[in-house]
Amino acid sequence: MSIQKPSLPKGTRDFGPSQMAKRNFILDTIKDTFKLFGFQQLETPSMENLSTLTGKYGDEGDQLLYKILNSGDFLKNVKEEHLQEGVSAVLPLLAEKGLRYDLTVPFARYVVMNRNDITFPFKRFQIQPVWRADRPQKGRYREFYQCDADVVGTDSLICELEIILMIKRVFAKLGLTDYSIKLNNRKILTGLSEVIGESGREGELCVAIDKLDKIGWEKVQEELSQRGFSSASIEKLSPIIQLNQNNLSKLEFLKSFLASSETGLKGIAELEEVFGLLETYGENQSNIDFDVVLARGLSYYTGAIFEVKVNNVSIGSVSGGGRYDNLTGVFGLEGVSGVGFSFGVDRLYDVMEELGLFPESNMDRTKVLISYFDEKGYAYGLMVLSKLRGAGISSELYPDQTKMKKQITYADKKDIPFVLVLGDNEISERKVSLKDLKTGIQELMDLSTAVEKLKQSL
Repeated sequence: MSIQKPSLPKGTRDFGPSQMAKRNFILDTIKDTFKLFGFQQLETPSMENLSTLTGKYGDEGDQLLYKILNSGDFLKNVKEEHLQEGVSAVLPLLAEKGLRYDLTVPFARYVVMNRNDITFPFKRFQIQPVWRADRPQKGRYREFYQCDADVVGTDSLICELEIILMIKRVFAKLGLTDYSIKLNNRKILTGLSEVIGESGREGELCVAIDKLDKIGWEKVQEELSQRGFSSASIEKLSPIIQLNQNNLSKLEFLKSFLASSETGLKGIAELEEVFGLLETYGENQSNIDFDVVLARGLSYYTGAIFEVKVNNVSIGSVSGGGRYDNLTGVFGLEGVSGVGFSFGVDRLYDVMEELGLFPESNMDRTKVLISYFDEKGYAYGLMVLSKLRGAGISSELYPDQTKMKKQITYADKKDIPFVLVLGDNEISERKVSLKDLKTGIQELMDLSTAVEKLKQSL
């Protein structure tokens, strides 16, 4: 039998122990923050019925759904005539389920199915993998984690405030200081399209403006004129593109610029209220950038829009979200307003790697190895091990009786900072020798003293 060389499906990856420790540092920070703000954790199955998933992400999204073949003889219902009708006729007979594409649609389904048991407003967070049959490339995977928090069942702008506060807290705990929370409101974009004389075309306007960072204003103007925007309209937009004052000045400028648009003024009022709440809460506007042309894939946002970028790194946005008016409408429950956002955990990981921000001490590793010379040391070591673990110190006893050098090498390779050496002397005196592998210093002491020292050093 030939030996098969193992491999991974394209667009997926393993996370080894050191990567998991770093990922958990990020996830624990985020989870801790969500809980502090009163969000409750939810999990939904990896697979959903295809009827739940299809038609929610546009045609392109439907193409990227992973379908799961029915179990057993999945071809049993497929007839010759179905094959002639093509894929759309065959697929429902082969597959009734698919892997989830995001966490938002499963959340909407959950809310509708459990609407009588949920206390509204409902604050939930969800941290689970999603799957997309995308073409894998750098930074784009077929399986990746999403990390969402949403509040549904309220229009209160305190929710927008809390999103800003949660982002600030998570970034502070991760050691990220140079970043900007870009903030806008869908109503302001609607107002812009009205004021420049292109009413109802904010969708197209935003698709073009969204590329401003990448291609520059000249190219955006070309795209707008190709889309049939008049040169007068494009000209009117010009002062908005050039805006680079502080948040307050931008708001004042827009009040006069959007004076003729009721919707636009409502958007400004909402943003002003969020800034007011921030001040009342006792937090400042640092790292918050009111970005008049921030659009984000807009299809279902109706109010605030967020996007977070870390400055001076090679990675794009690391978080984003916004307010939507009708998340659950597709499942027959109308008028449930909500606001949500998500952290890109994989991108945050890459940013922190690039900036060297992972704390050494926080990584999940054994803190002390118990090493010994013989059977007696092994037995004494087990008792010591029990005491260390009882004190909450992550510890191991080397499993095999072997040369001391081999045991120390094991500790070195696993980055274990301390070794407890148990020789005849230590056993007869009921003591231990604590060796610090960094400094090489070894001291004989009582076990209780060693426990205290280890606790302090960690």
